[in-house]
Amino acid sequence: MFHHIVLMEFTAQADEAFFIKVEAFSERIRRTAPALHRYVFGRNVAARSDGLSHAIIGSFSSAADHDIYQASAVHQEMKAYMIPYIARIVVCDFDEDHP
Repeated sequence: MFHHIVLMEFTAQADEAFFIKVEAFSERIRRTAPALHRYVFGRNVAARSDGLSHAIIGSFSSAADHDIYQASAVHQEMKAYMIPYIARIVVCDFDEDHP
């Protein structure tokens, strides 16, 4: 299983409409990404989050399936929408089948 974890801190301009649209993008990804096991966007509730208030966690059957998601039109559209609102981002890709 391949896990894609993105932690983000957003600018003050990220309002309720922004979060609703990001969830709509997430739903489109859940409907279209091949070999996707799970894809969630939500609030980071860790007290030690260091301002990284939200996360996207995606789990794919393989790194190759993750690569297809990365290149997909919906993911590219989502990234283009979100980038102006992201103050800071940390990405972790973890392939549990190839430690």
